[in-house]
Amino acid sequence: MRKKVFHLYSSYLKQRFGGRVHKISIDAGFGCPNREGGRQGHGCLFCDPGGSGSTGIARGETIARQLETAKEIMSRKYRAKWFIAYFQPYSNTYAPVPYLRECYDQALAVKDVVGLAVGTRPDCLSPEIFDLLETYHRRTYFWLELGLQTIHDRTLSYLQRGHDYACFLRAYQEAKERGLQVCVHLILGLPGESREDILATADEMARLGVDGVKLHLLHVLDGTPLGDLYRQGQVPILELQEYVELAVDVIERLPPQTLIQRLTGDGPRDILLAPLWSMNKWEVLNAIDDELARRGTAQGACFQAD
Repeated sequence: MRKKVFHLYSSYLKQRFGGRVHKISIDAGFGCPNREGGRQGHGCLFCDPGGSGSTGIARGETIARQLETAKEIMSRKYRAKWFIAYFQPYSNTYAPVPYLRECYDQALAVKDVVGLAVGTRPDCLSPEIFDLLETYHRRTYFWLELGLQTIHDRTLSYLQRGHDYACFLRAYQEAKERGLQVCVHLILGLPGESREDILATADEMARLGVDGVKLHLLHVLDGTPLGDLYRQGQVPILELQEYVELAVDVIERLPPQTLIQRLTGDGPRDILLAPLWSMNKWEVLNAIDDELARRGTAQGACFQAD
């Protein structure tokens, strides 16, 4: 078997903790400032009506029950020994500090939960919230996951993100000053973006030296404004090989130490409009491995440190 030529997060976790570690996505009931102050409205142009990454979550249950239910499945299916509680859908710092503390503490109180990952937007991080997150960084294994998608303001505006790249930079720099590990989410195949635009985003992540990256494929979902535009023929979609080549282009530009936490995504099947090839996740991952082998390349091959 060919050795992996990129810094894979799952392998890193296994080495760090001495056994299989799985992230468990949980829904703590947070809203989003881009959805009319809560869970109503469409939010970003592409966002899942149920909140990004909401598939498979036992909504309506307590945080502890969500974790215990998923733990049982993960332990049986993957022989996982430890778990990271991942606050994923919507914006998981969009609440008063006491409520955030209560939610995060509930997760850490569950047996075999060894860390937290908190997904949010760069405009949902105040100094008081950073104070709180810093305490968890000192107390447990902690990641802050920031949705960025692209560095290009014209695209962020088109996507109706509600913030610009400067907002992300302020949040990112504050997080690094606090010593937090930051994983940045990027989307490949955004409307209007060329290969050069995508590589510029990758090069900027390399310049920042981000701790982790999640690469997402643009999914077109029913019930979103992007879905409406797609039906009108206004949203071009990447073919499998196009996505694979772009993903490898990005991998080559990331510093060798950056942890790659995701290489593709699989949207909710019941509302996925395009691309349908994304439903076969392992085909995509294997194609990325094959492209790396074909090029004889690896993570960091095109990275140039200052």
